[in-house]
Amino acid sequence: MSTLYLDRRNCSLDIEGRVLTVAIDGQRETTVPLHLLERVVLRSNVTLGSSLLPRLAAAGIAVIAFGGRFGRQHATVLGAIHNDAARRVGQLRAYDDLSFRTRWARRLCLGKVRGQRRLLAGAAAARPDERHALTKAIQAQDQALLRLRGEPDLLMEQLRGIEGAAAAGFFLGYTRLFAPALDFTGRNRRPPRDPVNAALSLGYTLLHTEAVHAAHLAGLDPMVGFYHELDFGRPSLASDLIEPLRGQVEQWVWDNFRERTLRLEDFTREGEACLLGKNARQRYFASYEVFARPRRRLLRRWCTRLAMHLAERGRPRPAQPE
Repeated sequence: MSTLYLDRRNCSLDIEGRVLTVAIDGQRETTVPLHLLERVVLRSNVTLGSSLLPRLAAAGIAVIAFGGRFGRQHATVLGAIHNDAARRVGQLRAYDDLSFRTRWARRLCLGKVRGQRRLLAGAAAARPDERHALTKAIQAQDQALLRLRGEPDLLMEQLRGIEGAAAAGFFLGYTRLFAPALDFTGRNRRPPRDPVNAALSLGYTLLHTEAVHAAHLAGLDPMVGFYHELDFGRPSLASDLIEPLRGQVEQWVWDNFRERTLRLEDFTREGEACLLGKNARQRYFASYEVFARPRRRLLRRWCTRLAMHLAERGRPRPAQPE
């Protein structure tokens, strides 16, 4: 299964039988059998008929469209949801179970901090010139891990505070791994104002859509998470699921810059926003596809296990005697 990325002007999509056709300026460019596709990512303005979307959804193919100023907005069209409604009932019951939510949140925080610590430890070995800053960043992760492991009665707000402090410590070290010319001094977004933040934001967004798709396929509601609070329009469960994978996105972005897959000249500025150029996007998406494949499988396994657990909570309960 693969992903089709479309990032060219005057592009149109159609279906002929069981084949997706791509045309540029009205001329057929390529065809892709539907059974080989798992998702279609629309980065440019692509023309398609309304009848195409239900055909893709019926084939289980997700469509992810980026739009708006600087491509910050995105929408995902998914196929039919899993037929076992008990999974979604169980998800709602679990949301009201503070003990379950706290255990879930602790596991997510542990996974995220461990992943970022692993990146910093590898970086300290590769960059002895920045060992002092990286050692301080590692110490921040160790302090967070000590509390997460050693204090069993932490409340949700305390967990968020620990995670936030660990993230702040992480970025103090992570920023030292990039060339000064990239002007990466910390995390910023909406819009990202430097090349590293632009690459990070797009990577997080793409992985978030993978989590939405995985949750949907497993019969879960991507909007109802357990660590991230409910918020209008936010797929909170997907935000939960990618927390332990953030360190892997950050490692991948660092690898792309140090291997010069991405370079300063690949980015342009428009006002405060830093934008990834079109040619560089092709390299970015090709690299991301390699990175994403094992994470997609991992997200599917996580969602399947979670859905099976939640389904037990959602089964009809025996009537209580009056």
